[in-house]
Amino acid sequence: MATKADFTADEWSQIQRAPFMAGLAVVTASPSGPFGVVKELFAVGKMLGEVKAQGSSNELIKALVADIEAGARELSAPAELKGKTPDQVKSYAIESVRQVAALIDKKSKPDEAQGFKQWLVAVTQKVAEAAKEGGFLGFGGTQVSEQEGAAIKEVSAALGGVKV
Repeated sequence: MATKADFTADEWSQIQRAPFMAGLAVVTASPSGPFGVVKELFAVGKMLGEVKAQGSSNELIKALVADIEAGARELSAPAELKGKTPDQVKSYAIESVRQVAALIDKKSKPDEAQGFKQWLVAVTQKVAEAAKEGGFLGFGGTQVSEQEGAAIKEVSAALGGVKV
């Protein structure tokens, strides 16, 4: 079983950013206006809160949530994203998730890596479902836009094709 100690500080930093990068890929695929974006970004925090409240059988997920809760990770956008277009941010986020998948695959047992990657795809789904797309004043619209669905598939592919 892989633990935080199996990763370098830089690798662990990448792992800590993974749920936010996965969520960011969906947010930038189809921005939902200012309130929708806030709801979608809060969905990542809700997923972390669920792990804290309900626990997880995956040690990496538990360690990640514990570190974030303890303030070990400043939750801000990486400097390299400043001034980028939404498409560039989405590409960066997906590449970041791909790198984390490779790290996890390399240093974890297959079932543990699979569980972590499935959790990241679940994060993208929750983000996509957090705000309706396309309606007016909360009426109409769809729960998950076509662009968000495509972003979820891209994140899933970056993680080796895992499904929720």
